Amino acid sequence: MRKNFGGKNLNKLMKQAQKMQEDMARAQEELGNKTIEVIVGGGAVKAVVNGHKLVQELVIDPDVVDADDVEMLQDMIIAAVNEALEKADKMAQEAMGKITGGMPGIF
Repeated sequence: MRKNFGGKNLNKLMKQAQKMQEDMARAQEELGNKTIEVIVGGGAVKAVVNGHKLVQELVIDPDVVDADDVEMLQDMIIAAVNEALEKADKMAQEAMGKITGGMPGIF
C-alpha cells in the first residue's frame, strides 16, 4: 500500500524552497554591491566594507599619523573596521531575514 506524502503540498513546498534559495542567492549578490562606511576619531580613520564583510577601503588622515603614538592609530583602525563589519553583518541579517521570515538557522 502506497501512502501519498502530500503530493501537491510537497510539490508546492519544493517550489517555495527553490524560490527562497533563488532569492537568497540574489540577496547575497546584492550585498556584495552594498557598502558600509564608518568614520572614527573625528574623521581620522575611515573604513569601508561591503556586504560580504570584505574591507574595500581604509583611509587614514595623514595628520593623525604620529610615530610616537602608533597605538592610538591602531586602536582607531580596529574600531573603524570592527564597527563596519558589525554593520555589514546586521545589513546581511536584515536582508536574509526579509527572505526567510526570520526563521532561525536559515542564515
